[in-house]
Amino acid sequence: MKSKMKLSGQLRSYLRWPLILSILMLVMNIGMYFVDVMAGMWFTLFFAVYVVAAAVLYYRQRPQVINELITFATEYGQVQKHLIQELALPYAVMDSQGKLLWVNKEFTKITGKDTQYHKCIATIFPELTVERLPKNEEETDIDVAYGEKNFRAHVKSVCIDELIQNSEMINTDIKGYFIQALYLFDETELREYMRKFEDETMVTGLLYLDNYDEALESVEEVRRSLLTALVERKINKYFNDLDGLVKRYENDKYIVVMRRSSLNELKEKKFDILEDVKTINIGNEMAVTISMGIGADAGSFAKNSEYAKIAIDLALGRGGDQVVLKDGSKIQYFGGKTQAVEKNTRVKARVKAHALKEFMNTKEKVVVMGHRLPDADSFGAAIGIYRAAKTLNKKAYIVIDNPTSSIIPLMNTFRDNQDYEADMFVNNHEAKEIMDDNTLLVVVDTNKPSITQCEDLLYMAKMIVVLDHHRQGSDTIRNSVLSYIEPYASSASEMVAEILQYFTEGIRIRNVEADSIYAGIMIDTDNFMQKTGVRTFEAAAFLRRCGADVTRVRKLFREDMNDYKARGETIRNAELFRGQFAISECPSDYVDSPTVVGAQAANELLNIVGVKASFVLTEYKGVIYISARAIDEVNVQIIMERMGGGGHLNMAGCQLETVNMEGARNLLKSTLTEMQDGGEI
Repeated sequence: MKSKMKLSGQLRSYLRWPLILSILMLVMNIGMYFVDVMAGMWFTLFFAVYVVAAAVLYYRQRPQVINELITFATEYGQVQKHLIQELALPYAVMDSQGKLLWVNKEFTKITGKDTQYHKCIATIFPELTVERLPKNEEETDIDVAYGEKNFRAHVKSVCIDELIQNSEMINTDIKGYFIQALYLFDETELREYMRKFEDETMVTGLLYLDNYDEALESVEEVRRSLLTALVERKINKYFNDLDGLVKRYENDKYIVVMRRSSLNELKEKKFDILEDVKTINIGNEMAVTISMGIGADAGSFAKNSEYAKIAIDLALGRGGDQVVLKDGSKIQYFGGKTQAVEKNTRVKARVKAHALKEFMNTKEKVVVMGHRLPDADSFGAAIGIYRAAKTLNKKAYIVIDNPTSSIIPLMNTFRDNQDYEADMFVNNHEAKEIMDDNTLLVVVDTNKPSITQCEDLLYMAKMIVVLDHHRQGSDTIRNSVLSYIEPYASSASEMVAEILQYFTEGIRIRNVEADSIYAGIMIDTDNFMQKTGVRTFEAAAFLRRCGADVTRVRKLFREDMNDYKARGETIRNAELFRGQFAISECPSDYVDSPTVVGAQAANELLNIVGVKASFVLTEYKGVIYISARAIDEVNVQIIMERMGGGGHLNMAGCQLETVNMEGARNLLKSTLTEMQDGGEI
């Protein structure tokens, strides 16, 4: 076998060089004859001896060289195998399905699995599933853990087709055989240092007292300073125990600085400072509530402060008594279990009314839109803005693409009235044609872009105004020039009624317009039984003075027989889940506006003893709508937010597009179970 082996490559050329150089010596020998014949003869003799010796050495030593090379290669392979076996880095070879073929000593030392262990790697590291292993000579890094240690697993896919083809033991024409090479890098210490670094990172928070003025007014004047001192002491002690720093910069505003580890501890406690502050009572009729906005993971202290400001604005926009954490791009909510406190002052309403008037004066046209599947509140608020625009002699339009049965009677009162233009109501396509740089877009009764009547208008409009009474979420209309969001208001119609009082002197509201706005308040408050405050009745009184007629409104909302039957069917089939949550389905096959009927049924279910919250599911045009209602014991807003929706503390909803009725019902039940067991509701 060895006799058939030949040298090749650089080694072959290197051994032939003595023979090649003999050509140069031959030329030199010829030249010597021209100089001296005797010298040339002596050189010829020397040249002949050199050539013979070089040839003998080349051909006699070649087998020995080959033998030495084979011996070295064999020993070198053993050295390589020994080095890999003794390598300080854990190393293993697997087949394409992750089955272990061979492991080195360090791998055995860490995992306790020897070379006889040939099971799937996922039995040792569950993270290394077959689906996550690389394919086609790719490589990847996967974080894994074993015991108390953390590793970075580097897996590389290696093609062995050439090895199989050169093997005398395997004969196959199939190509595409791969093995997986696995390296484990111990990152336990590195990750521990990273965790410590993250824990030491500073986060910024803003803490506001929601009802500072109202709480002080509810206690005797001589005891007000004591109340303030007790609140400040409670806040300081709470954060000092967490090694945080608190500094008051206004009577009702504090800045908080703490470590990330303290923030994690606060999250585990679910920010119980919210409840601690409420326990302060020195005779004050109203408990003090706080709101916090925390900014973290922004990359700099300045950016954290910006995040904290965004978070506190969001907390206040959602009604206060809660903590909003903006952690990088993620937003989390904590608390928010109490009803927002109604403000007695109307200063904000007057300021917003004047600002709205100024913006309207700068444009020629006003387009008003509410949310999809508009209800009486959305319609009434839109009518109020329409009247404000007409008072300034502006061309105004209301966007309603698919009117529901609940607002068609209201719309007909305007369509049948010759005092109103035929193009007062427009659909989505017509609204897009109307929209230009000289148009003001006013959004009412929603602040979520995704559920507006026509979301495209938000991107077409140069100037947007938002008027809403729903609590804000992370998905909000952010490019508005004026945003008036008051979660304590009963309805958007109530807010618009207040704005109209300050909009301009002697504003004249027609009877049908007053009826529509009044109807919006009446429907959203369930005939003034929910979320009504002093300002709600003041707005209703203003509308009554403008000509609103309760009898006319009641006639407009008389129900169709099918709707009445559907509501009864929904209530009859209700299920009491966990002894306190009423869940039912509203039939939609014989009802024009099943979502409206579902909302009405949800209100009715609250009249049952023991029901703390009601949820009615309705399927409409392939989408599952959930109407959630509560009185005061459960915050249905945070439940619906968990499922992708939102709303108020006692009135909320969501839309599910990727599940059927059974899946939606199971999702609702699992959400209720998870949140109740976790103490969130």
